[in-house]
Amino acid sequence: MTDPDLAPEPDLAVARAIVAGYGSQDPAQLELRVRILDWIEAHPGDAHRRTCLAGHLTASTLLWDAAGERVLLHHHRKLDRWLQFGGHCDGDANLRGVAWRETVEESGIEPAWFSPGPVDLDIHPIPGRGEEPEHLHLDVRYLARAPRGAMPACSQESKELRWLRPDEARGLGVDGSVARLLDLGPLG
Repeated sequence: MTDPDLAPEPDLAVARAIVAGYGSQDPAQLELRVRILDWIEAHPGDAHRRTCLAGHLTASTLLWDAAGERVLLHHHRKLDRWLQFGGHCDGDANLRGVAWRETVEESGIEPAWFSPGPVDLDIHPIPGRGEEPEHLHLDVRYLARAPRGAMPACSQESKELRWLRPDEARGLGVDGSVARLLDLGPLG
């Protein structure tokens, strides 16, 4: 997709505007919005870069099938958990564009529909590995729908990809933040 709204943007003000514009009325989500905005303010040069070792912005997507009945999850190789698609911004403050690219890279599917703004926020710890210390991911999350007949392709970041009904996904022991995304439904 050649969408100018998905183009990389290094200016952290773009990420700040995306998070500030997130309009949830849920008190827990509003608290997360404040925490992420405070993080951006406290790390004005690198909140969206892995060089911010204490933590950094990430973006992710829960991808639904065209019928809105199943989600595609991947069994993350490093974390050994079933998750939505997503990853590091690596200097790109266009969080929607990051979520889009990570979805395409990790699923092999270009979404037919992609939420125009975030639908959920999450802050979670990532365990240290080797030289990388334990740190936080401040995740801005989107929803998407795959085109009819979409065939996923497993990337090196995944052990497996699987289309699952929400109850099946919960049966795999997804964490509370993924369950929260499932509760939102396919929207769109």
